[in-house]
Amino acid sequence: MGRARKSSTKRATLADVAKVANVSAITVSRVINQPGKVSPELGQRVQEAIDMLGYIPNQSASSLASARSGVIGVSIPSLSNVVFNDVLRGIYDVAGASDYKVLLVDTHYSPLEEEKMVRTLLSQSPEAMIITGGDQTRACERMLAKAGMPVVQIMELLEQPLDMNVGFSHYQAGYDVALKMLATGCNQLGFVGARMDARVQQRMAGFVDALRAKNKLNQEYIVTTPEPSSIALGGELFRSLLSASSGAVDGIFCCNDDLALGALFESQRMNIKIPTEMSLCGFNDFETSAYVNPSLSSVHVPRYEMGVKAAEMIINVLNDKGVADKTLDIGFEVILRQSSRASVPPQ
Repeated sequence: MGRARKSSTKRATLADVAKVANVSAITVSRVINQPGKVSPELGQRVQEAIDMLGYIPNQSASSLASARSGVIGVSIPSLSNVVFNDVLRGIYDVAGASDYKVLLVDTHYSPLEEEKMVRTLLSQSPEAMIITGGDQTRACERMLAKAGMPVVQIMELLEQPLDMNVGFSHYQAGYDVALKMLATGCNQLGFVGARMDARVQQRMAGFVDALRAKNKLNQEYIVTTPEPSSIALGGELFRSLLSASSGAVDGIFCCNDDLALGALFESQRMNIKIPTEMSLCGFNDFETSAYVNPSLSSVHVPRYEMGVKAAEMIINVLNDKGVADKTLDIGFEVILRQSSRASVPPQ
């Protein structure tokens, strides 16, 4: 019984599949790696043998033999942040259509963790990498340079990308939000930020510079925390900003929609009328933002398209088609809704 149990749990081999399907091992390998080169009938017979035996191909051996892994490594700061869902969907859609697999890692918004995760990804012999932002460690940059593969940095526009870049200017987005809110009649604008990663800091810098240029900046109206963003935290920071400004603030730019929604809900609990007494604007334009009451102004970024373009750049380079422009500004749009005064119809 002991010997039988040990035999039954033995991992199936390529030779086992070939024997059951009554074909050569080379034919099995071709069915797995080049299915278009075998007849549908033969492919089905081999697949049935694979399914019956529970055979798992040795990807490492296959990659070594072909010098192609069929894998694209993707590094993002957070698997729990829904901001990256649309980006990943775009990457997966393009990669899957081109028969590439995606190997995904979470860096937890830490450059050191990113360095560690990139090293792990590179050990799996990916053919290309898509990474987030431009705040990699020097060691991480060196690893990617020595890997000699296509690399696309996403989510922000970089002056000196490692290779290719698809993103937008967070600085300009923050700048434009300030100008739009001032144009609606706001005079005392504040900023609320959480986590304060590099991209949030860029948004804040643009917002602050725009206010400074208009002589409207009050540093006491800038409230930030390194804590992770949440709706509950948005309500807390909203109260903190009102306290710091003695209630003088009449418009708030929140670094994301989580905080903005928290501020909106807290304003309702405090009987502060939006937008007549206070204007609010978020960032990321979540679906929820358009359907709360009042609907929330936000900055829309075409995140799905960003993922698509990044993956298309990778696929084009891997297929020797080249890329006409290695830097792509995907753009953004400041959408004013009912939480901004400009969207209130005249009485």
